[in-house]
Amino acid sequence: MTGFATPELPSYTSGAWNTPLLGDTIGDNFDRTVARHGDRDALVDRAAGRRWTYTELAAEVDALALGLLRAGIGKGDRVGIWAPNRAEWVFVQYATAKIGAILVNINPAYRSHELQYVLTQAGIRMLISAPSFKTSDYAAMIAEVRGDCPDLEQVVLLGYPEWDELGESGRAALADDRTRLDAAQRDLSADDPINIQYTSGTTGFPKGATLSHHNILNNGFFVGELCHYTENDKVCIPVPFYHCFGMVMGNLACTSHGATMVIPGPAFDPAQTLAAVAEERCTSLYGVPTMFIAELADPSFETHDLSSLRTGIMAGSPCPVEVMKQVIERMGMTEVSICYGMTETSPVSLQTRSDDTIDQRVSTVGRVGPHLEVKIVDPATGLTVPRGEPGELCTRGYSVMLGYWNQPDKTAEAIDKARWMHTGDIGVMDADGYVSVTGRIKDMVIRGGENIYPREIEEFLYTHPDILDAQVVGVPDEKYGEELMVWIRMREGAAPLDAQSLREYCTGKLAHYKIPRYVHIVDEFPMTVTGKIRKVEMRELSTALLGEAERG
Repeated sequence: MTGFATPELPSYTSGAWNTPLLGDTIGDNFDRTVARHGDRDALVDRAAGRRWTYTELAAEVDALALGLLRAGIGKGDRVGIWAPNRAEWVFVQYATAKIGAILVNINPAYRSHELQYVLTQAGIRMLISAPSFKTSDYAAMIAEVRGDCPDLEQVVLLGYPEWDELGESGRAALADDRTRLDAAQRDLSADDPINIQYTSGTTGFPKGATLSHHNILNNGFFVGELCHYTENDKVCIPVPFYHCFGMVMGNLACTSHGATMVIPGPAFDPAQTLAAVAEERCTSLYGVPTMFIAELADPSFETHDLSSLRTGIMAGSPCPVEVMKQVIERMGMTEVSICYGMTETSPVSLQTRSDDTIDQRVSTVGRVGPHLEVKIVDPATGLTVPRGEPGELCTRGYSVMLGYWNQPDKTAEAIDKARWMHTGDIGVMDADGYVSVTGRIKDMVIRGGENIYPREIEEFLYTHPDILDAQVVGVPDEKYGEELMVWIRMREGAAPLDAQSLREYCTGKLAHYKIPRYVHIVDEFPMTVTGKIRKVEMRELSTALLGEAERG
């Protein structure tokens, strides 16, 4: 009799879950929460010194929604929002959802040419904007490009009369009759597009990931479920609303559970964030790794009582093991969760659970989320690899975007015919279904035929007592094709490292070909507004620096 080999378990898993998917629109789900928790705090804007219960927030949202209808904005129209974190951002998010207008999130860091591209590409009819923020004069940039944006009919500046008039118009109409608003809300499907978020592409112009009520409401809800949110939770949200981390994992996770959204400030400030947690008695804190690093290093850290914290989310880029351990030990976030995702998947696909082991929570990005599927494939063949082998991480399910706005060719490149979203990230799935993300396919360095994943080296360098943060990139090399260069942020008071001292530290602990040849000491890394390291820019700068050194 011929024996048969048992096939290896494939790197595929699905998220079976007892709680069904929500079939609501965002507006209907919000109204259900208001009915249940009307007297509880919904939103706290600390910079403005203002707070709203759910009933009060609903009144603001409904007035703005009807005001938008009266201004000629309706289902399918695109409304841009260009502002830092503030209460009005939340009003606009829920008001547009109630009438079916598609909210277009505009990056606060954009300059005029990027603004013009988004206004034109999305066909934005109304732009709601802060007049300025920090050194950015938004009003001047809008004036500069407005003539080249044929679809842009109305500009509403926050804090100006036109903003007040929008709300007052709706408020006055609501006092007489809300029939028009109710009819608009009934005319919506959960599968309608409701949000466009532009991905920060590394080359070319960004693409507009188009998301439905069903996409983002369910993602926010199930992220909140895995954090065990109830109406008793208060979530501190220092991450930007313009990104899924803020408006989905933050706002929609809160409103789908009756929890409180706490805005510590218009932009991230570590001391301000710590103060918000302490004074509002927040139970959950969000951030990208660099935010947590800044909070832990802040001189005021020890003066803040963080004992109310039990959970939170660290996401947005790979989470260093040592930082994760400090967040658990020093900040008391014993149930902290790591999430992995991307804008195109609403965003979260993988998440650690509160009952996971410490090792699972510091060395993986968790397992598949409820009602979703993930697999790891060979990038060359598209075939699912056995567990334990690296490949491209793909995800499928309710969270996958409708597509890139008006770019079917780009959509087809990202989502295959079976509706799998190809992430471009290198992942490894273990026997229990937990996934480790080891880098971007594009970040992988090939040195003398050896495939090197920068994440592995970065994790090791965090063990150096004088290194605060480290990022490894590949640079051109005549002999090996590519060599390694590490950008290092030193701890305060530590003497800068050089290539020789780093090599001595690494020798015997890392394979020789994984030891960076070049060292560049910096105060900060090039980053996107959401806290993602811009490695493409780092590679370009590194190549230029080495070229200057050779010429000098």
